Amino acid sequence: MSKSRLLNLPRAVEDSRDAGIAAHYGDLSGEQWRLETGEAISDFDDLDIVGVTGPDRLSWLTTLSSQIVTDMVPTDSRELLLLDNNGRINFAAAVKDDGERTLLLVEGGTGAALIEFLERMKFMLRVTMTDLSDQYTVLGEIIPDPEQVDICIAERAQLPGYLASWVDPWPGVTDGGATYSTPGASHPGDMRTRVFHILTRDRVMDFTELWRRRENGVAGRNAWEALRIEDHRPRLAREVDERTLPHEVDWLRTAVHLTKGCYCGQETVARIVNLGKPPRRLVLLQLDGSLSRQAKPGDDIEAGGRRVGAVTSVARHADLGPIALGLVRRSLAADTDLDVITEEGPIAAAQEIIVDPQGKSSASPDTRPGAELRGSGLAVRKPQ
Repeated sequence: MSKSRLLNLPRAVEDSRDAGIAAHYGDLSGEQWRLETGEAISDFDDLDIVGVTGPDRLSWLTTLSSQIVTDMVPTDSRELLLLDNNGRINFAAAVKDDGERTLLLVEGGTGAALIEFLERMKFMLRVTMTDLSDQYTVLGEIIPDPEQVDICIAERAQLPGYLASWVDPWPGVTDGGATYSTPGASHPGDMRTRVFHILTRDRVMDFTELWRRRENGVAGRNAWEALRIEDHRPRLAREVDERTLPHEVDWLRTAVHLTKGCYCGQETVARIVNLGKPPRRLVLLQLDGSLSRQAKPGDDIEAGGRRVGAVTSVARHADLGPIALGLVRRSLAADTDLDVITEEGPIAAAQEIIVDPQGKSSASPDTRPGAELRGSGLAVRKPQ
């Protein structure tokens, strides 16, 4: 993967995991604070961009995916997942449509595989897929005031090279969605709106001039990841492995429509919502920062010397210190003491609940066996 032009800015240090992107520009804490207050822009040149044209594109994508996009207009932003037959996540895409072309923003390195998959699925439909990653790039911005989102986008639309903006629906529960969060709990991402600006690649430095005129107006990937982790926002390249289900990472919030028509993996999605419980659950880990040990994605999570899961994302948060996301067994007690096992030794970790250990979503029917007793606190004895 080629390196971003923003990696040539002063004091840029390349990220060790997201190649070609700056991890920071010399001020990790300051970059995060400026990013979350809307005073910095973040580089997403590593995203792949797939264009889909043709009159059947929206109805076709709706048929294939977990989301309804048939009614999209240029001001809409949607998110979809493409699942396998067992409901496991293969692709995740941010969706933007201008009335003639649908843009799919996907994790870097997955664009070619996505096009290959879509080509196999088009049959006789009038659709054409094109890799647009060489023509366009993406910059991310966080807007702290939800009421200012439309105003900020209108201002960005006047800048050189601007094409469109995708507004991340996270952490809202979109139409047809559901959440596995604890009922009534507030969400840390409620007052932050992520916006991805899509622009022509040759004007990226002109577009960023507004922020570059400010001192350190560009924030590295660590700053973005720290806020993403704090906000429990799943990412395909981090939280998804070969067996990840949308329920396990709370992705039914924004990327799954539970009442749409048939699609690959729908049976598993519906069965877990209606009858089952996700086998794993996403947790936020507060890591002990008193030692020099550093966790990384893939490190084991242990409880009492027994492996119970694995770290998926890690970042250093300016206020919270080292934090991580991890997938653990759903049945793991919420008050269990945990250790992250690194190459240098264990790191003590405290878990914060993201996906409720009870395994019941906001869309799960109250008629599930035992539901009337769970609410009363009475135990349900299984037949012998």
